[in-house]
Amino acid sequence: MMQNAPAPDCRHDAARSPFFAPTVSLPSRPLAYALLALSMSLVGAYVALSKPLAAAFPVFLLAWLRFGIGGVAMLGWLRRPPDEPPLTRQTQALLFLHALLGNFLFTVFMIYGVSLTSAASAGVVMASIPACVAVMSWLFLRERIAPRTWAAVACAVAGIALFTLAQPASPAAAAAEAAPPAPGMWLGYLLLVAASVCEGAYSVIGKKLTGTLGPRRITALINLWGLALATPAGLWLAWRFDFAAIAPGTWLLLLFYGLAACTWSVWLWMTGLKSVPAAQAGVFTVFLPVSAAVVGIAFLGERFTALQAVAFGVALASVLLASFPSRAALRVGRPRR
Repeated sequence: MMQNAPAPDCRHDAARSPFFAPTVSLPSRPLAYALLALSMSLVGAYVALSKPLAAAFPVFLLAWLRFGIGGVAMLGWLRRPPDEPPLTRQTQALLFLHALLGNFLFTVFMIYGVSLTSAASAGVVMASIPACVAVMSWLFLRERIAPRTWAAVACAVAGIALFTLAQPASPAAAAAEAAPPAPGMWLGYLLLVAASVCEGAYSVIGKKLTGTLGPRRITALINLWGLALATPAGLWLAWRFDFAAIAPGTWLLLLFYGLAACTWSVWLWMTGLKSVPAAQAGVFTVFLPVSAAVVGIAFLGERFTALQAVAFGVALASVLLASFPSRAALRVGRPRR
């Protein structure tokens, strides 16, 4: 499926210097928006379908297997294209931080944060991801964020929070919510906030990397770092794990999970990110809970609630605010009489 043939348009970089004009244009804005939406929709789908995997494998073993599947699939993407410069120390450091924050620490903070609080609390806190991306892109990338983009970020935060609150709770989850606060609850909230910051850094660092490397190579290199970070714990757990007890269907689901999580969704996100400011791209994280809800309703027998319908509307409003051309852009695009 993934050959060593020359990569298509997506691997070509932005300008190497102010005097360099790339021979291949970047993805158009509408196409970039579609790629970002598809990436987050894919993430929501595999998150919703990965419950059996979390029950079958220890978390760090699952992460190690996921990175391993992605690494095998992307061997051909590791080769440096002729039009890309060699990796500098700064780029290597950014790739490591991208993998450490976005792949490794995000997973650790999220898992342990949820274990000390609840899934509902995690969803509400994680609704801050679009705002984290916007603030960090303003601070570190010096992006100018228009008022309409801030409004889109606010709608995205509200939409994700509503989706979380609209999820029908199981009896066990309801009992957990009604129980007195656990001693480590505030530590759990801090870990969830840290996970949100890690996810924001993932988008901001990714935007920085797309100015130097193509999306395919970014995807392959950060997966390689993720594999290296997960290998010590993964090997230790694999030595004691009974792989023969895993059903064939679970192995197929693991294959889909590895390809979707490490290859497809990351490549789609990095390709779209080349043409879209990081703050705008962060708004498209609303497709994650939307997709997860759709999969749950369509395949897992979950019911559709009125509050979810409101959340759908708010999420759609955030995307329209972020992606619809401004009046100035429309005036520029009109033909002169």
